[in-house]
Amino acid sequence: MLKQLCTLFLLIICSSIFVVKAYGQACSLPGMTPDQAYPVCGTSVFHEDRVTNCSGPDIATSGCAIGVTSNSSIWYKFTCYQSGTLGFLISGIVSTDDYDWELFDITGHDPREVYTNGSLMVSMNLYGRTLTTTPSNSPTGCTAAGTKNVQCEGDANGNTPINKMPDIIVGHNYLLMVTNWTQSQAGYDLTFSGGTASITDPKEPHLLASRAICDGTQAVITTNKKMKCLSLAADGSDFAISPPVASVIAATGYGCTNGFDMDSIILTLNSPLPPGNYTISVKNGTDGNTLKDNCDRQVPVNESVPMVVYPVFPTPMDSMRQPACAPDELIIDFTTKLRYIRCNSIAADGSDFFVTKLSGIGGPVTVIGASGVCDSSGLTPVIKVKLAAPIQTKGDYSITLQQGTDFNTIINECGQPTAAGSTVFFSTKDTVNADFTYNVYLGCKRDSIDFFHDGRNEVNSWKWTFDNTRSSNLQNPRVVYNVYGQKTAQLIVSNGTCKDTSDIKIINLDNYFKADFEATAIVCPGDLASFKDTSTGRITAWYWDFGNGNTSFLQLPPQQTYPYSNTIRDVPVRLIVTDNLGCTDTVIHPIKVVGNCYIAVPNAFTPNGDGLNDYLYPLNAYKARNLLFRVYNRFGQLMFETTDWTNKWDGTFKGQGADPGTYVWILQYTNIDTGKRIEQKGSTVLIR
Repeated sequence: MLKQLCTLFLLIICSSIFVVKAYGQACSLPGMTPDQAYPVCGTSVFHEDRVTNCSGPDIATSGCAIGVTSNSSIWYKFTCYQSGTLGFLISGIVSTDDYDWELFDITGHDPREVYTNGSLMVSMNLYGRTLTTTPSNSPTGCTAAGTKNVQCEGDANGNTPINKMPDIIVGHNYLLMVTNWTQSQAGYDLTFSGGTASITDPKEPHLLASRAICDGTQAVITTNKKMKCLSLAADGSDFAISPPVASVIAATGYGCTNGFDMDSIILTLNSPLPPGNYTISVKNGTDGNTLKDNCDRQVPVNESVPMVVYPVFPTPMDSMRQPACAPDELIIDFTTKLRYIRCNSIAADGSDFFVTKLSGIGGPVTVIGASGVCDSSGLTPVIKVKLAAPIQTKGDYSITLQQGTDFNTIINECGQPTAAGSTVFFSTKDTVNADFTYNVYLGCKRDSIDFFHDGRNEVNSWKWTFDNTRSSNLQNPRVVYNVYGQKTAQLIVSNGTCKDTSDIKIINLDNYFKADFEATAIVCPGDLASFKDTSTGRITAWYWDFGNGNTSFLQLPPQQTYPYSNTIRDVPVRLIVTDNLGCTDTVIHPIKVVGNCYIAVPNAFTPNGDGLNDYLYPLNAYKARNLLFRVYNRFGQLMFETTDWTNKWDGTFKGQGADPGTYVWILQYTNIDTGKRIEQKGSTVLIR
C-alpha cells in the first residue's frame, strides 16, 4: 500500500523502476543525495518500500572505528519550528534488516558538505553495521530510552540501536540519512514522535500571487510556501480562469524535474488572454485534490489571486533599490513591472550600463560587471550592477542603459528590448563616524558625565549604551552616577543608510573617598591610646575628636590618655576628612575605657541566680591573648574550659548543678604589653 512518502516523487512510487541490483550505479536519483533530499513534515508515517542499491561518497564523521558511506541511502530534510528534543523511529519491513542512520545540522551550509565537514553531525547509530557478528538494529532511532548520541557498530561499550533524543534548534535545517546494509534492500517506516521539538511548519498553504507571461498564453502562480510536486495535476485541472476567456490545459511546477517540491507553477492556456483583469482560482483537480504542502495540508478550494494581462511592451528601467552604505553594487529592480529580464541578455562585463556623477565629491564611478538573480527559466527580477570601488561620499548620480558588448540592451521575457538611454537617478550618503567625546564632572555624592557626538554627515539616530545597563537615544546625553569606579560607554550612529559603532570607552570616576581609622580597642588605666588614619581617596584635611576633650588636625595624631573611672565606658572617637574637591566624610569608632586591667580569678562564687557573683571567670582579662581557662573538680575531672575570658562558668556540668566544694582552676595567657606567656593556678569555692 502506498503511504505518505510514496506521494513525494519518482523514487517512492512503489514500483521497482529505480531498483538496481548492481552497486556500480551512482547514488544520483532524487532522494539519494543530500542536495535532493525528501522534504518531511513530521505528522505522518513515511513509508519506503525498497532501498536502491547504489554507490555514494563517504560521509565525513568521527567517533566510530568503522567508516560511513552513503551507499544505498535515502535522505530526508526538515526545518525545526520549535526547539526541543527530536524523537524518531525507523522500523524495517524485514525485522532482521540492518539500518544505519546519521543526523546532520546543515544550517548555513551546502548540504553536500556532509561529505567533507564532520562537525555537521548531530547524532549517529551504526549498531548493526558488522552483519556477521552483530544482530540487526531494527527498530532504531532516538527515543527517551536512549543514552548516547553516537552508537558504534556491535554491542561493545554498551552500544544499542537506540540513541537519546538530540536537541534541535528553531530555525535550523537538518538532514537525516537512512542506510539499509542488507542484501534484501527492503524498506522501512520512518516515524517522528516522542520529542518536544516540532518539525511541522505552522504556516497554512495559500496562493500568493500570479502574473501573465507575454502574450497571455501562459501564467505563473506563486505560493506562500513549498508544495508537493505530485499534488499538482499535470493537466492544469487544479486551476480555473475568470472570466473564462481561455482554459488551463497544462501545469508544470518549477523545480519538479529534479526535486519534490515547488513554490511556482507555470500554467499553459488553450488560447491567448486579451489584455485585461482576470482571476485565477483553485479547485480540486482530476487527481482529487488541490495543491498540498509537505504536511498534506491543501490550499483551500475557491481561493483566488488577481492577474493583469498587459499588452506586450518593453520593460521600462525606472526603478532602483536605495543604495546601501558605501555601495559597490547597484540593484535595478523590475519586480513591480510584471516583466522579468532574460539573464542571457545581460552583458556580464556590465557594459550595458554607465554611471554619471551629477553632484558631490569623489572620482568617477566605473561599472565592471552585471548579473541577475536567475531562476530555472533563465529570468531575473533584478539586475545587480557591480562597481569598481565603493561610493564612500554623499552625491547624486544616474545610471543609464546602453548597448553592451553583447550588441543589445536588456531584453524582457517577451523578447522586448528596453530602449537605450533609459536612466534611473539615485543618491548616496556619506559614511558616518561614531567616535564621541565626553566631559566628567566630579561631585561629593554624585558624578556626572556629558557625552557629545558631532552629528556630522546627516546622522539622525543615536544609540548610547552605558555600562550595559542604561541607554539613551539623545545626541548629547548626560549620565549621573552615585557609585564611583570604572564606567563604560559605546555609541551606534546612523544616517538612515550608513551606520557605525564606536569602540567601548572606559571612563574612571576615581574620586571615591572614605573616612576610616584604626585605634587602641581597650584603654586600661594609665595606658596611652593610639590612632592611625586608614582613609582612602585624595584626602587633604583631617579633623580628630578623641572624646576626651582633645582634638587634632594632623593625619597622624598624638597618643591620648583618658581619665580613670571605676566603670567601663565606650568613648566615641570621630574623624572628619576632606578631599581635594572639598567633600567631607565622617566616621565614628568607639574605644573601650576600663577601670581595671588586673587579671584575677575569684576565690569563691555563688551560682544561685541572684545576680551577684554568679559566675567564675578571669576578671579584667583585657590584655590577655591566646587565653585558656580550665576548671577541675577534686577528682581531676575537667568541669569547664574556654578560650574566651568573657565566657563564664555558671557552676553546671552536663546540664546539672555542680556540687558545692572546692574546685581547682588553671589560667594561661600571653600578656599583650610584654608578650610574655603567663600561667596561673588556684582554687575557688563553689557555694550554693
